[in-house]
Amino acid sequence: MAYISASKPYQWTSRVFPDITRTSNPSTLNLLRFFTSSSDSISAVDQNPNPVPDPVTAFNAQPEPKNPNPENGEPKVYQRIPRGKRPNPEKIEDVICRMMASRAWTTRLQNSIRALVPEFDNTLVWNVLHSAKNLEHALQFFRWVERAGLVHHDRGTHLKMIEILGRASKLNHARCILLDMPKKGVEWDEDLFVVLIESYGKAGIVQEAVKIFQKMKELGVERSIKSYDALFKVILRRGRYMMAKRYFNAMLKEGIEPTRHTFNIMIWGFFLSLRLETAKRFYEDMKSRGIIPDVVTYNTMINGYYRFKMMDEAEKLFTELKGRNIAPTVISYTTMIKGYVSVGRVDDGLRLLDEMKSFGIKPNAVTYSTLLPGLCDGEKMSEAQMVLKEMVERHLAPKDNSIFMKLLTCQCKSGDLDAAAEVLKAMIRLSIPTEAGHYGVLIENLCKSEVYDRAVKLLDKLIEKEIILRQQSSLEMEPSAYNPMIQYLCNHGQTGKAETLFRQLMKKGVLDSAAFNNLICGHSKEGNPDSAFEILKIMGRRGVSRDADSFKLLIKSYLNKGEPADAKTALDSMIEAGHLPDSSLFRSVIEPLFEDGRVQTASRVMKSMVEKGVKENMDLVAKILEALLMRGHVEEALGRIELLMHSGCSPDFDGLLSVLCEKGKTIAALKLLDFALERDFTIDFSSYDKVLDALLGAGKTLNAYSILCKVMEKGGVNTWSSCEDLIRSLNQEGNTKQADILSRMMKGGKKSPVSNKWEKNANVAV
Repeated sequence: MAYISASKPYQWTSRVFPDITRTSNPSTLNLLRFFTSSSDSISAVDQNPNPVPDPVTAFNAQPEPKNPNPENGEPKVYQRIPRGKRPNPEKIEDVICRMMASRAWTTRLQNSIRALVPEFDNTLVWNVLHSAKNLEHALQFFRWVERAGLVHHDRGTHLKMIEILGRASKLNHARCILLDMPKKGVEWDEDLFVVLIESYGKAGIVQEAVKIFQKMKELGVERSIKSYDALFKVILRRGRYMMAKRYFNAMLKEGIEPTRHTFNIMIWGFFLSLRLETAKRFYEDMKSRGIIPDVVTYNTMINGYYRFKMMDEAEKLFTELKGRNIAPTVISYTTMIKGYVSVGRVDDGLRLLDEMKSFGIKPNAVTYSTLLPGLCDGEKMSEAQMVLKEMVERHLAPKDNSIFMKLLTCQCKSGDLDAAAEVLKAMIRLSIPTEAGHYGVLIENLCKSEVYDRAVKLLDKLIEKEIILRQQSSLEMEPSAYNPMIQYLCNHGQTGKAETLFRQLMKKGVLDSAAFNNLICGHSKEGNPDSAFEILKIMGRRGVSRDADSFKLLIKSYLNKGEPADAKTALDSMIEAGHLPDSSLFRSVIEPLFEDGRVQTASRVMKSMVEKGVKENMDLVAKILEALLMRGHVEEALGRIELLMHSGCSPDFDGLLSVLCEKGKTIAALKLLDFALERDFTIDFSSYDKVLDALLGAGKTLNAYSILCKVMEKGGVNTWSSCEDLIRSLNQEGNTKQADILSRMMKGGKKSPVSNKWEKNANVAV
């Protein structure tokens, strides 16, 4: 059986069969191939100087005509000449990983892997574990090949699996695999335990790391300085400096000598815990043992002094470093620059930057991002611009992108908007995702400088790329940036663009009242009241306060378009929002409604006006009341009259009655007069006569009789010139009883006990 090694990609061996008649059927040749011995194939390959690399391609190739005169009596084998460069065959471990990633882990998948690999070995298993994209895939494969008896794991595969589990913080699994190794006949060594200790340390589980370290002694695994270094790093990273000192002393008692690396770890950890004196003592102890500090030691000490703002001591060490002919690294210079920036000595930081360049040491992204904030704080914006330009030329992007916001802000503060724009371009060139906040800073300052054309261009990019809607954004656009922009657009006929911007902001939870009202004003001015009203509805649903001026502009916009009904709806919304329209606004809505023949709608606006205590526009009130009565909406008119009387506004009853009588609206006049009599409103005598004459003239004798009786009961009239005509008409119509009563009332001069009321100019009854 063929042996496939993971370290070497599996390749098919080409086989050529000179004694077999060629056929165009590929399946036939495939069958023949499996009936040919390996020795035959090898001899065939030896005879053919150019074997076909890919048997499938060779079988599918079109046969060429045989040479009728073969040289030396040997048959000639024809094959297709390969075209172009052949792709490298896929590695077997990559095939297995792809299969595991695309399919569920089932018996069928296991059988497929078995069919693919004739024989497993530890090298193949190690490569599969290394290439696996998913922890679960790696663990399932690791356990399966062992349980299925396909391979016996060695130290290498165990170490690889423990490393993978450690990186994924699956530390219980890693621990079990480590402790079960002797049961499988695999010996422990120190490196296996070091990997597990470091994994516990990265997960922040210090106690478990210490237990594993202690268990090494119980299990008879020899501990060297490597184990101690791993332990020191774990416990010092979590600030356990006292524990580190105890284990350091225990190490010395065991006769294990610390190395330079050990001291570097200890000094680093003590500075991390802000134990300055302890770190200095260990540094001196290191030198007393004859261990010469290296560049890492100096860098650690310099960084520690920087943390304590002790730049004089850091400078001495830096000078000592160069005096010992130890070449400073980029870390050395960067740490010194960081220290100078922290104490406000930016010029010294710039000096060191030039020095390191002169020695051929190239600053890295950390160096630049360390220096740039100091330059901003020191208001050295031209130097900051040069540093940024150098970063772009070398395509060095900092890990902390907040520096760009600071650069933008400082450049704008200095008044150099071109330099601020260059910062935004630098971010794009460095493939750093720009956020809405970055654009906002520049747009805000462009608006302050009244450079609106550039601000609009920036806004177009912001909207087009939907930068505001990016979920990963942490810098949002501030109101001080978008409000001036929205206001400008709304004032210059670009409210649609302003609304597009604000709708994106709304999706991020922005509900800015000023922006909403600017949009309403903009749409209203541009003659798009429906769009403005939609904004108003959104504000109402979301509980955003709405300005009275916005409502006024919206109402006027509807009126300008000749849509008074919509203007009335907007007016109602204005009142619901708690704003009081003035008398002129009420009039501007009522007049077009009335002129458009929408009397009842105008009546409802009038009702709102009266309820709000607006007592102007009484001329319009009289017209509306007259129109309601003329159109037969008597009950509505009477309701409006009662509201007016309650508000202290008395309508002209005599004028209304006179018009109604003249127009022949006798029933409306009758109801109006009856309404006034019941409430003791002041009516002229002439108005009674007009109503009675109109009723009699219309043949409504019973109505005339009824209202005359009520008038007489109130003491309004004793004689009426047409009374005899009414009595005669009643008799003619067969209403003799009513005629007799009326006749006796007129002859006897009967008056109501409250007759004197009518003769007074009584106040309005409430």
